[in-house]
Amino acid sequence: MARRKKGQDVHGWIVLDKSLNLTSTDAVTRVRRLFDARKAGHAGTLDPLATGILPIALGEATKTVAWLMEADKSYRFTIAWGSSTETQDREGKVTATSDVRPTRAAVEAALAGFIGEIQQVPPVYSAIKVDGERAYDLARDGQTPELQARTVVLFEAAVVDAPDADHVTIACRSGKGFYVRALARDLARMLGTEGHVSDLRRTAVGPFREDAAIGLEKLAELCSTGAASEALMPVETALDDIPALAVTQDEASRLRQGRGIVLLPHQAEDLRAKRRTRTVSGEDMSRAALAMLGDQAVAIGDVRAGRFDPVRVFQLTPEA
Repeated sequence: MARRKKGQDVHGWIVLDKSLNLTSTDAVTRVRRLFDARKAGHAGTLDPLATGILPIALGEATKTVAWLMEADKSYRFTIAWGSSTETQDREGKVTATSDVRPTRAAVEAALAGFIGEIQQVPPVYSAIKVDGERAYDLARDGQTPELQARTVVLFEAAVVDAPDADHVTIACRSGKGFYVRALARDLARMLGTEGHVSDLRRTAVGPFREDAAIGLEKLAELCSTGAASEALMPVETALDDIPALAVTQDEASRLRQGRGIVLLPHQAEDLRAKRRTRTVSGEDMSRAALAMLGDQAVAIGDVRAGRFDPVRVFQLTPEA
């Protein structure tokens, strides 16, 4: 007889407001323990020195993590002028200094040059793999890994505050793989000075925003009073940008068994009209749709030739 996995069947998303000095891995562990959940994961690492939105998936929501990893992310960060560090943040050892303090107008003019699709070299202290090793592990061992420039997108960025000559605060929205620390490094270079990120907060990840975020202390309080479900968002929240397909009970049962269903002509046409270019984990998911039975997610599927074939099935029913 197979051993039953430890933990409860808890499914959904927690939009955690991660606190300072907490690693993303530790945050996931603490949330999983609060819910006594069998399975948990996060959608995009947030550095210990950063605060803000860390979406944590529980149970069947982990099947949608790859979709959220592709989502746009928004940040608010402060650059401290005058010194660069080996990590491009305040944790690292100072590597260079400068007396140059760019004006707000100069920063705004330079920042405009980074908007759009650009080539960006990731920070040496990053999770990028080099010959199978993490770049930050190589850097900590005294090596200088050579990282190649990658194409990334900065959709928007603006100076939101310049409290004094030594600091400037910027808000931005970027695509997958973008590094704020690299932007601060490159911006300083363009302005002929040195600088590093002294404060960083992630304000949004895809559909998850600050107004829905909850800190660990508040979450622990809800869990202790049996009100944890108040903070739990539905599994399908991470899939808000793919078209939905309403299915019947019989069709839902078929999909949960991994079998496809035939679409009515108007259903196929409606999904075709909502199709857009989309890549998830390197795979073309432009034909993807989400089958819904009422307000419950059933499966992510591929729509073609008048059929919906399941790609990811959610086992959310009591009998599952």
